[in-house]
Amino acid sequence: MLLSSRGRRIGVRVALGVVSTLVLGATGYAWSQLSKLDDGLVTADVIPPAAQVDEDSTPPGEPLKVAQNILLVGIDARTDAYGNPLPQNVLDALHAGSGDTGGDTTDTMIVVHIPAGGAAATAISIPRDSYVDIAGGYGKHKINSAYSRGKNAAMSGLRTQGLSGAQLEVAANEAGAKTAIQTVEKFTGLTINHYAAINLAGFDALSQAVGGVEVCLKAPVHDSYSGADFPAGPQTLSGAQALAFVRQRHGLANGDLDRIARQQAFLSGMAKKVLSAGTFTDVSKLNALVSAVQGAVVLDKGWDVLSFAQQLRGMSSGAIAFATIPVQSLSLSTPSDGDAVKVDPAQVQQFIRTAISTPAVQASGDDTGGGVKPVAATTTATSNSKQPATSTAAGCVN
Repeated sequence: MLLSSRGRRIGVRVALGVVSTLVLGATGYAWSQLSKLDDGLVTADVIPPAAQVDEDSTPPGEPLKVAQNILLVGIDARTDAYGNPLPQNVLDALHAGSGDTGGDTTDTMIVVHIPAGGAAATAISIPRDSYVDIAGGYGKHKINSAYSRGKNAAMSGLRTQGLSGAQLEVAANEAGAKTAIQTVEKFTGLTINHYAAINLAGFDALSQAVGGVEVCLKAPVHDSYSGADFPAGPQTLSGAQALAFVRQRHGLANGDLDRIARQQAFLSGMAKKVLSAGTFTDVSKLNALVSAVQGAVVLDKGWDVLSFAQQLRGMSSGAIAFATIPVQSLSLSTPSDGDAVKVDPAQVQQFIRTAISTPAVQASGDDTGGGVKPVAATTTATSNSKQPATSTAAGCVN
């Protein structure tokens, strides 16, 4: 079975850093505070020149002139953004095992499409075990292994160059990110223009910086693997509890698909929380959020986040739609990777083309201020379903 074959692997780190920036950019945010993001941000040279976008050509406050695709990843790593090992007490608090447990897999992969002209954004989730061709000649494997395969392959050459410790880790991470980006591009048919990654401790810090996020469960859960132990109904989670909520997969009827629904619900809840909690008028909250993003997120080199966020202020609807690619099976038997998620690249690419070409996204929920409606419909599809299953990102989930 798909759920039982993974043991105690840590699941999900939702890449909230850039989503936070998207939210901040769509409001009357205090730009003097946001400008602090320039100091201390970790960057990686992972986007080739041909995929880079000249954002300076769009004046602040006006919609983007060119559509852009952002790859958000949550990495199963036991190091921080600077390549330093996370302390064991931090790993213990996050139910993350030892520093050797993580395999540097991208256990969360979300492509955010920002259209030109100010239409609503679309966030498309890719199940971590989707069985695809890995860029770089590695053959067919689970998509979450693309990062680790590229990283591990680069290690010996980097050591030959004299790199070690944190410096080696950062350089190898860059190689892994390139392989992951190229794999996603091949699978989805999209060109990735920007990249953002977050690790274990980063998710913890970001969720605490916003004062927790309200979520809702249909039934109580108890999972010793992730540490999830929550009653049914609405509740506010942060730190290790938030991480446990989005990474649980054991005991969920639809495995990774239910976990993706939790990721999307958490992202929607975070957007609503940031916009409605007085974050932009509270200096301490602003500073906490900026500090969390600085220590949590790795962005592609050359991404002018300030300019980008200002341009998003011109989005006419501000809505974010959440979707999940269609899958054909959750229990595909593979030669060397155990059970995987069966996907059809042609079907996936057609699904994505349709999703990002929809002229208007029907967002639900109340406008939380600043013209932004972060609550949107979540859809996915399987080959044996007559119609895509639909739920509300901010509603109760399994």
